Amino acid sequence: MYAEYYIFVVNIRTMPESEETKFCLSCQKSLNGRIDKKFCDDYCRSNYNNKTKKVLPPKVKEINLILRKNRDLLKTLADKSGGKATVSLHVLAEQGFNFEFFTHQYITKTENKYNFCYEYGYLKLHDKVIVVHSDK
Repeated sequence: MYAEYYIFVVNIRTMPESEETKFCLSCQKSLNGRIDKKFCDDYCRSNYNNKTKKVLPPKVKEINLILRKNRDLLKTLADKSGGKATVSLHVLAEQGFNFEFFTHQYITKTENKYNFCYEYGYLKLHDKVIVVHSDK
């Protein structure tokens, strides 16, 4: 009885003979098996997903690189000082920090604007910058 039930379930989930043949999205081999199958194996699935993730416009790649560099500089400063640091604007700029790029802003009740590069933020005060780390 169990074997009959199993055969019935497998037959429901496989492609009918009359339906058009589907092909693997990665290697274009014909697919056998489940009706919703898109890839012939894990290698093809992984290969396809890796290729589609790499397709980004050059401008997006450039901006992501700047944001990551900004974040890394803020992280280094925050980690050295236990989560909060004060540093000169010029020193940060000399290290390659780009003040025009950040992911979001946080405005305090006292109207201070913290610019964030992901979870690391900074507050500009005249010629100094206060670097902070946010756990949020």
